[in-house]
Amino acid sequence: MRIALAQLDQTPGDVSRNLDRAATAIGDAAARGADLVVLPELFTVGFFAFESYARVAEGLDGPTFARLSEMAADHGVGLLAGSHVEDLEASADAGLDVPANEGFANTCVFYGRDGRRRAVYRKHHLFGYESAEARLLTAGERLSVVDFEGFTVGMSTCYDLRFPELYRRLADRGVTLVCVPSAWPYPRVEHWETLARARAIENLAYVAATNGAAEFEDATLLGRSTVYDPWGTTLASAGDDPTLVVADLDPERIEAVREEFPALRDRRD
Repeated sequence: MRIALAQLDQTPGDVSRNLDRAATAIGDAAARGADLVVLPELFTVGFFAFESYARVAEGLDGPTFARLSEMAADHGVGLLAGSHVEDLEASADAGLDVPANEGFANTCVFYGRDGRRRAVYRKHHLFGYESAEARLLTAGERLSVVDFEGFTVGMSTCYDLRFPELYRRLADRGVTLVCVPSAWPYPRVEHWETLARARAIENLAYVAATNGAAEFEDATLLGRSTVYDPWGTTLASAGDDPTLVVADLDPERIEAVREEFPALRDRRD
């Protein structure tokens, strides 16, 4: 399976322009043979554009999610559509299962090649340090796993990387590829690289960490989107400019590594 990580620039609060960037990146990825495209966290509004969250929030049936669905279908690719601010009340009114009947969530959606919604993940760990995220958003409660092109794909988001127990739970669900849409800023470059690699090594799984490449008034995203194999080896990576990161993944590689080094069998509760 070929995966493409779309490391996008972002204009704070400008959903339309940011969606246009995503559409271009998805088209380029499809032209390069991508089966799965992964977008960054809150790329539609910009993570640090906190004052815009309420204005752009919508239910899962809203126009932003609908356009992302169309992008997947138009190009015939699987799409982990980064994340957007979800209006939980609007989703509940549409009959969708939500963790709360009001408030907002940082929500990722996985769309199949036909544009159908296959899985939803709401960020579990909300960043509180010098950030309004924990004050403005509601944390998710459930893991999301979807089968795609021979892989069992799990989702997490940015700050989740600091909490290894979440990834162990994904491993218990049989996950072989974890996608991590993110908005990771300078100066914590070493944390970004070390944590994502560690999650791959300790769970003997592929990890695809997709970051933005954008400047905000108080922060700059550091880019460096990377795909790690089950040994923690870098398969493809980027610098800090907008780009596509493309890598070919082999599901049999997971089986081979786990057979050669069966550390997961030696776990003790």
